[in-house]
Amino acid sequence: MKLKFIKLLLLIFITASGCQTIKEKSDEVVEKENEKFGLFVGKPVSELRMEIGAPSSDFISENGNEILVYKTKKYGIPCERKFEINSNGTIVKFSSSGCI
Repeated sequence: MKLKFIKLLLLIFITASGCQTIKEKSDEVVEKENEKFGLFVGKPVSELRMEIGAPSSDFISENGNEILVYKTKKYGIPCERKFEINSNGTIVKFSSSGCI
């Protein structure tokens, strides 16, 4: 009985530590992503278009700024990156969701 209990505790520990490792690695990837694409903030939209290409879609936000949306998939997981461009053609904001 004690042996089963010890095996169960060991299994729970291994599973929990594995999940933590995956979370740490995904957080690291997200941080690198934000660093890479965050560098475009404050630069002209022409640099973004030269580097990444044409957006998947674009629209005008409530405050009048243009939003460029880039959608991709990696390992079957959808990724969406949004860049907000002001009236001067400068990128003022970047956000991403689901990107690993």
